[in-house]
Amino acid sequence: MKILGIDPGTAVTGYGLIEDGAQPRALGYGGIRTPAGIPEADRLLRIYAQVDELIRGTCPDVLAVERVFFNKNASSALAVGQARGVVLLAAAQAGVPVFEPTPLEVKLAVTGEGRAGKRQVGYMVRVLLGLESRPQPDDAADALAVALTCARTLTTRRRWGEAGG
Repeated sequence: MKILGIDPGTAVTGYGLIEDGAQPRALGYGGIRTPAGIPEADRLLRIYAQVDELIRGTCPDVLAVERVFFNKNASSALAVGQARGVVLLAAAQAGVPVFEPTPLEVKLAVTGEGRAGKRQVGYMVRVLLGLESRPQPDDAADALAVALTCARTLTTRRRWGEAGG
């Protein structure tokens, strides 16, 4: 199963594609960058177009995108929410199911610690996927973490379903 993880943002939207199996592996990752100073609508259009291209080019079975949480900076949370919205639109138009973990769920699934920092998440993503170095940018590591969380959650759900009869 291929899972495309997305870490939405207007400056950088991270993405990471994994193949789930006995040992998950990274198929690709990176960041979609939008130039500062251009209108917000143009930034969102660029994010949408590139996520749509990623979906069409990789044909994921699931798209995983982190839920927005409210933090101290409301305008930042709003911008992330807008970027997340165009990601959800691209997935819906392509007919790809969406998995939406919270930031806490992602950190717990990948590091075992709900308050883990970006370096700790990046380190564990590197270890879990057998990568030579921590994925860069940090947004790509976060996107891979979201994809890994989806893989682990779906595996657990399958096991519970099989155990339930």
